[in-house]
This record gives sequence, structure tokens and C-alpha cells, in this order.
Amino acid sequence: MLDLGAGTGKLTGVLVDRYARVVAVEPLDELRAILAERVPQADVREGVAEEIPLADAEVDGVFAAQAFHWFANDVAVAEIARVLRRGGVLALLWNRALDPSPLPEAYRERISRLHDERRPAAVEPDVLGRAGFFGQETEVYVDHEQVSDRDDVLAFAASVSWIASRDDRDEILAELAELLPPGEYRFRMRAEVAWAIRS
Repeated sequence: MLDLGAGTGKLTGVLVDRYARVVAVEPLDELRAILAERVPQADVREGVAEEIPLADAEVDGVFAAQAFHWFANDVAVAEIARVLRRGGVLALLWNRALDPSPLPEAYRERISRLHDERRPAAVEPDVLGRAGFFGQETEVYVDHEQVSDRDDVLAFAASVSWIASRDDRDEILAELAELLPPGEYRFRMRAEVAWAIRS
């Protein structure tokens, strides 16, 4: 299995409990170091979706959690199809916070400004379908609740690529820490999964 754009390895850790071999590809050095430490069972590799460091038809499944919007383009889709065997599955996952947010307004506003500074391009319509490599896309979702303490919230902020890749990352994280009081934060969440079979 391949975890593409694996970040700090949240999904990778789940995959290694279920599959004999998991390759985790992540372009950012900082995130890849955390990933390798957290999930030593995974084969962690440097790489990007447009040039995946795997052979043709090497994996049975490709997963992208909270990452597909960074590489939703024709080159990356063709590369995903190249490394995925016929009949294999591409699974795209997102975990989205629903309103209302439990976070303080000043923290939310700062996070929003940081995101807007490095906002990824919008996912192109039907980027999977038009390439002809995949069958029909299926989508499902499930609502749930996530309880996080202050450290968990700050660790999440540190793990997102649009903060982790900044030169002033440490200063930004210190600023966010000042805006977030100690306590428990209950988030209403929606886990969304879309998948398609390699034809």
C-alpha cells in the first residue's frame, strides 16, 4: 500500500496495522522525519505525487489523506495510475471540522490567514474521470466527534503542510500557542472518503 503525501503519518500508522507492506511518500523533510519516528514499520521515502518513487503496478492501493488537493492534476493522476495495479483502489480521505468551532476567535482568524497565504489550487473538476485510468468515483462520509487538548490542537497546526513548510514555522507556532488557552476542545467532524478502482 502507498500513503501519498503522508505528512506526519497519522494514516500511515493505521495502514501498517492492516497491511504487510506500507510505503509512505512525503516531500517535506520536517514532516518525513516525524513520520519515520512515529511509524518505523513503514518504508518512508522522499517524493512527490508527480514523480512517485515506485515501480509500475507496485502497489494494490494508494491512499491520500488531507493531501489530494496539493496534487490533483493530470500528471499526478497518471503517476498514481502507473504505480497502482489494475483492480487496485485509489482512496482519498478528508477529515473536516464542522461549525461551530470550539477554538477561540483570535486563533481561528490567525489560522485562516496562514492558510490563505499558502492556499493550494482548487481541485480540478473530474480530474480522475477525464484521465481514463479509473472507474466511477464513490463517496461516503461519517460524522463523529474529536476531543483534543491544547497540545493536540497545536500539534495538528504544526503538522499541516502550509505551516510546516514555512521558514518562520517556530515563530508561527509560538504565536498560535499564545492564542490558545489550556483546556479540552470538542470538535464536530466529518470524515469523507472517495474511492475509485484502477481500470
